[in-house]
Amino acid sequence: MSNNLKFGACLPVFDSCADRYVLSGYGKKKTLEELFLSASEVEDLRGIELVGNWHINEANFDFVKSLLERTGLEVAMVVPDLWTQGKWGLGSFTSKGPKVRDDAIKEVKKTIDMALALNCNRIDLWFGQDGYDYSFQANFPLAWKQLVEGVQECADYNPNIDICIEYKLKEPRAHLFINSAAKTLLLIERVNRENVGALLDVGHALAAQENTAEAASLLAEEGKLFYVHLNDNYRLWDDDMMVGSVHIIEYLELLYWLKRYKYQGWYTLDIFPYREDGIKAAKESIKWIKGLMCIVEQIGEERIGALIDRGDATEISGVIRTALIK
Repeated sequence: MSNNLKFGACLPVFDSCADRYVLSGYGKKKTLEELFLSASEVEDLRGIELVGNWHINEANFDFVKSLLERTGLEVAMVVPDLWTQGKWGLGSFTSKGPKVRDDAIKEVKKTIDMALALNCNRIDLWFGQDGYDYSFQANFPLAWKQLVEGVQECADYNPNIDICIEYKLKEPRAHLFINSAAKTLLLIERVNRENVGALLDVGHALAAQENTAEAASLLAEEGKLFYVHLNDNYRLWDDDMMVGSVHIIEYLELLYWLKRYKYQGWYTLDIFPYREDGIKAAKESIKWIKGLMCIVEQIGEERIGALIDRGDATEISGVIRTALIK
């Protein structure tokens, strides 16, 4: 199975990454064509994730299609831009301004149309600006109502396109409304549409002090694990490091549960190699995923299930240690 995984990558993986200290980025900015060509150099990479207005818009749509044909890549996901512009600063779906809320819905519908035209059947909804920074700043029940009704409207616009809700604890707002796997699942239940599910970002789950395997299980048990983003961090911040750079054993557990639930979706890299070469970082991340999945397969799904049923931590440790250290 490790050789049949569908690997994707967010296109910024291959670009110069900036932070608030080095606004120009740590390397040379690439053109869109150069980003596509860089992605095509990564063995096993089949798909790319595009962000609206960053990578694709109505003006360059035909050019993007030509790059897809040229490189043989497919679009794994299209992401509506609900966070990069100043107008979203106080919220998109939950903005206190009716026009801003309306613009947000229109942006999502426009992204749905572009995804369909690119033979992609999913978009990502990440409410990065929908939250609050200070006490008494948010009307919690109203914001929840606006999120539910906004997602319903987008889901009904085209039921053939899956909407993947991506959660995150914080950033850019100090508190985000959709900030955990459980809260994401609650939103999905309230929306009550077949084409609305969850996007599990490993780094977001880690930063929220979640066990990624438990989060995946919670979502998959309800049939709502639509998509995964893979990266790593130290649980203090969403560092978007290379896969396997910190949490190796926890990644083994996550991959076991993805295999157990027969997850067939994309394994998409959402890493930001600020000071590293993006092509090398993507290749190394994919090698880690394939290697760890091979270890899961070598131990065996049935044996791991029996270990879990017995719950003996020392026995489990011995099996994992032996598999990792030969």
